[in-house]
Amino acid sequence: MKAVFLDAATLGSDVDLTSLNAVLDELVLYDHTAPDQVQARIDGFDTILTNKVVLNAEHFNACKTLKRVAVVATGTNNIDLAAAKAAGIRVMNVTNYGRSTVAQHTLALILALATRLLDYDRDVRAGRWAKSDMFCLMDHPIMELEGRTLGIVGYGDLGQGVAERAQAFGMNILLGARPGQKAGVVDVYPRIPLDDLLPQVDVLSLHCLLTEDTRNMIGARELKMMKPDSLLINTSRGGLVDEQALADALRAGDIGGAGFDVLTEEPPRHGNPLLAGDIPNLIITPHSAWASREARQRIIEITARNLSSVA
Repeated sequence: MKAVFLDAATLGSDVDLTSLNAVLDELVLYDHTAPDQVQARIDGFDTILTNKVVLNAEHFNACKTLKRVAVVATGTNNIDLAAAKAAGIRVMNVTNYGRSTVAQHTLALILALATRLLDYDRDVRAGRWAKSDMFCLMDHPIMELEGRTLGIVGYGDLGQGVAERAQAFGMNILLGARPGQKAGVVDVYPRIPLDDLLPQVDVLSLHCLLTEDTRNMIGARELKMMKPDSLLINTSRGGLVDEQALADALRAGDIGGAGFDVLTEEPPRHGNPLLAGDIPNLIITPHSAWASREARQRIIEITARNLSSVA
């Protein structure tokens, strides 16, 4: 197999490519590839590795040697899957690599918001603790997680990891049935319609893919249904939540806080409603929940196994 990796820098410079080199006869690496560079760089190769580079029918039809595309991520929305199938090109992706790191990041966001960690840190650095008339500051309400209800929408590998860790904090777990999904019991957890779930949860955590059914799944109507001190966490996909509606809800105090690792545009070159400076109790991280070295190395190992299975 002759392979080209179009955006190798997206996996960092600290991963070991030994397993890939072991199953490939040739591997050419490019840190990044612009859209107008794709065609020239894939010419003559039978295998493409990519994380976020867009590949479409034009590329597939022009590259007659191409047999397979290995996406070094779970999402394949950057690949025209219908065009790949029509051209006889196999598309493979990577699953179940980020359970530990994404669940860890999710809980970190929940804990930071519940304890108002950033607000208190900011107060200390601004000198407010030094000026306090007593030994502590208690200006921001703290949520104790034990006994609170966590709602999880998307109970795959990542959602299961979050549920396991939330149990350690004594949280009660409910699952939300996303659009088109049946209610019932999964493992030991009730899965109920979203409209029934939202008024009950103290924390709502999203772990589902972005589809036409889940786009803007949480909008102004849904946010109004949540408790005024509830927290909304999204470490899954930008677009699951109406971002302007969330910004408005946080300003109005309709919900208590939000922690997002994803936005509809990444990077947000054209701005985003959630990046305004006046939104209270909001934490935004730069799509980094997946990016522990351990998780990135697992992507390499799983990709190597995927390629080995079709060699």
